Amino acid sequence: MIKIELPTPDVVITRSNQVGEKVEAAISSEYGFTDYHRIPRDKGGIIMFFDADDELMFVGKARKLRPRVKKHFEDNVSPIKNHRHEVNKIAVISVVDPVDREIYETYAINVLKAKYNIDKVFYK
Repeated sequence: MIKIELPTPDVVITRSNQVGEKVEAAISSEYGFTDYHRIPRDKGGIIMFFDADDELMFVGKARKLRPRVKKHFEDNVSPIKNHRHEVNKIAVISVVDPVDREIYETYAINVLKAKYNIDKVFYK
């Protein structure tokens, strides 16, 4: 049996109650994530979105974390597009190796049972 342990998140940002004017960084102003700048820009890894009850909503992976998180809040094809206002916490784990990212993403989706992941789901 292979034992997998999800690493501790490197960065966790939580929604602030103070939502500002709409500015260039939509994630900061519209959705209340004022610590968005703490997410590494040029590192790859795993992104986990949680709701107010600390339930895992969605898990994703990225070669560049910050731009990918931003895309989840901007594009029309993100699996969380209809649930963006429910996101209360974003946890980011830096993972350099693409194969490791794939393994951790699949593990988190299936063990933590992410609500809005439809690919890579084996527990249904």
